[in-house]
Amino acid sequence: MRAAGNTVQEILQNIPSERADAFHQLHEVILKNLPKGFEAAISYGGLGYVVPHSIYPAGYHCKPIEPLPFAGIASQKNFISFYHMGMYTDPNLLEWFVSEYPKHSKRKLDMGKSCIRFNKIDEIPYKLIGELMQRMTVTDWINLYEARLKK
Repeated sequence: MRAAGNTVQEILQNIPSERADAFHQLHEVILKNLPKGFEAAISYGGLGYVVPHSIYPAGYHCKPIEPLPFAGIASQKNFISFYHMGMYTDPNLLEWFVSEYPKHSKRKLDMGKSCIRFNKIDEIPYKLIGELMQRMTVTDWINLYEARLKK
């Protein structure tokens, strides 16, 4: 689902009212815990957290004009989705997150490869998302990305 807006601020302003508080809170938790070097930006038409070209000039291999994506959030039809590419590429990080999730939520984890779907927006585990964001630096992400890209 493409976000409504062409800037981070426009996307934040156009979130449906019934999800706006939860979406904005999730965005703020991510920003507060985002390691130095990552930045909020438009990424593939949505709200992303990326490694800017000033740090990683090559950009994303699939579309080099785009900065290297790392994480993102979106307001979908029936849920808020959160994407974290670090969990997709680092089995240890994924294992940590899956084992920690039940300590922060009564809900069953609804997760794809890098996408977590929050169907009950009043039960988003913000503290856990904050901890997750702190667990990978820009350098860690670039190294992992490049190692996986070379395979």
